[in-house]
Amino acid sequence: MSSQLVYLNGDYIPLNEAKVSVLDRGFIFGDGIYEVIPAYGGKPLRFEHHTQRLQNSLDAVRISNPLTNEQWLEIINRLISETDSQDQSVYLHITRGVASRDHSFPNQTTPTVFVMSNPLHSVDPGLLESGISAVTLDDFRWQHCNIKAIALLPNILLRQQAVDKGAVEAILIRDGNMTEGAASNVFIVSNGIIKTPPKDNKLLPGITRDLVVELAQTHNMPVEETDISEAEFFAADEIWLTSSTKEVLPVTKVNDQVIGNGKPGAVWQDMYQKYQDYKATLRA
Repeated sequence: MSSQLVYLNGDYIPLNEAKVSVLDRGFIFGDGIYEVIPAYGGKPLRFEHHTQRLQNSLDAVRISNPLTNEQWLEIINRLISETDSQDQSVYLHITRGVASRDHSFPNQTTPTVFVMSNPLHSVDPGLLESGISAVTLDDFRWQHCNIKAIALLPNILLRQQAVDKGAVEAILIRDGNMTEGAASNVFIVSNGIIKTPPKDNKLLPGITRDLVVELAQTHNMPVEETDISEAEFFAADEIWLTSSTKEVLPVTKVNDQVIGNGKPGAVWQDMYQKYQDYKATLRA
């Protein structure tokens, strides 16, 4: 890992040489945002969509974008080219920069920019055959979950509760409605209709989520972006998780309750294949 090349504030350096100040506001306050972009066959997936979400998060926390989209793409392509793996997960990390410790925004700072790329491993085939287990937990996070902030302690605590219970993911409930997973978006299938919560401040607008909605619309699969009550969630025929690393993953048990017939459903199998076809087109 020490020889892995990363980008930090204008330089390409080995990972073990990458260092930031202890006064960086990302370290002191978690004052920054991040983005994760999967790349298949060396090609970033939906680059424009990811950079738009990046810009939206930067605008929301009032950090100026330090680079143009062309510069971001140049960095990403350079790091991808330095690795042997065809499929990569590119991580972008921007903080407000180094300043004296004060809760209010400093007058003048230069954002800290860090980018690295790591191999993106395929989901365990066994999980695709059996599905995964999840638990539901109260969504106690803040009111700006649409910002992809680096301060992820609430998500970490929720995810760890799921792990402690022998589950893979925590699916969050707020005001009687399902919102998202601790590190994923959530879909259900009910009476043949694919449903996912609408994008608002209560959940992160996932790029994979949007792609799944688009694929459903393109292939005339019934899909709705709508509130999903806790009761409707537990009555679903199928439940899926989506994210850049999970892609589209079936959930077959929640809180020890079997979902559907306890196996990945037919609608998920159809969508999973359409997602793989989309990746193949990108690689080609």
